Amino acid sequence: MQGRRFETDIVPLRKNVRFQLLWVGSAVSELGSELTRLAMPLLVLALTGSPGLAGIVAGARTVAFVAVQIPAGVWVDRWDRRRTLLTAQGLQAVVSALLTALIVTGHVQAWQFVTLAALDGLCAAFIGPVQGTAIRGIVPSGQLHSAYAQEEARTHAAGLIGPPLGGLLYGLGRAVPFVVDTITFLAATLFYAFAKVPRRPADEPRTSARGDGGEQRPIRRSMRREAAEAITWLWRRHGLREVTAAVMVLNLLGGAFLIPLIVLVGERGGDARVTGTVLAGLGIGGLTGALLSGRISRLLPPGRLLLAVVTVFGAALAATALPWGAWWPMIPLMFITLSTPSLNVVMDVVVTRMVPEAMLGRMGAVLSMGGMALKPLGPILGGALAAALGGAAALIVLGGLLGLTAAVAALSPQLRHFTGEASTAGDDTSTDDKAPRTLA
Repeated sequence: MQGRRFETDIVPLRKNVRFQLLWVGSAVSELGSELTRLAMPLLVLALTGSPGLAGIVAGARTVAFVAVQIPAGVWVDRWDRRRTLLTAQGLQAVVSALLTALIVTGHVQAWQFVTLAALDGLCAAFIGPVQGTAIRGIVPSGQLHSAYAQEEARTHAAGLIGPPLGGLLYGLGRAVPFVVDTITFLAATLFYAFAKVPRRPADEPRTSARGDGGEQRPIRRSMRREAAEAITWLWRRHGLREVTAAVMVLNLLGGAFLIPLIVLVGERGGDARVTGTVLAGLGIGGLTGALLSGRISRLLPPGRLLLAVVTVFGAALAATALPWGAWWPMIPLMFITLSTPSLNVVMDVVVTRMVPEAMLGRMGAVLSMGGMALKPLGPILGGALAAALGGAAALIVLGGLLGLTAAVAALSPQLRHFTGEASTAGDDTSTDDKAPRTLA
């Protein structure tokens, strides 16, 4: 009777004020980041004329993000999560304001681009794990799929609106997109404050009765041991290991196409607004895919869905090089992100349900780092290929490498048959906590 009454008391997700405030804050912040995702390489190219340097700046942010990802996950599990989120988002606003001031005064230099991009990546490494744990704390289990579908829609809506708006604002003035970015970070900080995300894990398992007053206190193990616990958990999940490896290569090659695409559009006579509109194709496909994620995720199990995503990504990337004008790449870009939201939603939901809350920050960081370990090299690779071969040839090479990745990944039976069900683990699933279900 108590469980039944609890279920009937659950409010619809659209009326969950704390989740919606968290979502709006994330959406505002994501929009600001998408504005500068295009404006930053455009500015670096305008000031230096070097596609390689534009790639290094983009790569610096990802290097910093990946380098601190696992320590950030451990600290998120230890610290006051609400305070961590507000601090990291506030520092992002400060970094953006510093960059804006340098651009306005005309004193910005290459090393400053790299340094501020790295600082932004450090802040983002803390924000992601807190957002993931916050959703677990404020959304009932039965609404997780809808919550993560809404999260995916947010990401791709920002990808749809951000690039063309960023190009438009850049056309008004080089500093304008960065001014708006700073404002969005400040607004996001306010929304996060009102969302009141949970401060601590609700199921902290490690306690000791050695307090001065006899009370129990959390046992603080070494950071290395806590990180190793999460890595060991991942290593023992056959299938998930192979999925993580394939995603690493996908993010490397998928993260390399932005600079060649900007070069390609420029070679065909497109300006900043045309480039922004072309990149909006990613947002259109992603937003559509997020809305269809429930249906698409039922068509294929996660392993085969991943193979399909990599194959479509490679073919569409190569198709952007077809000689049909500056606007043409927008069409294949839509197909790149059409299927990825379904895979993201399925993985997010199963991880959130499976991992104990006290370990959620670390596990999210390990999976994120596993998927992004090679991503810092993507912009550098893309910039080098564009400088050596030109935009079209670079995109064809990247598309071919993605096709090869799909072919090699398909040789793994663990990946092909990976469904995310407990029966596919095929290994020792014991941990310090209750045995979890296998990740999709």
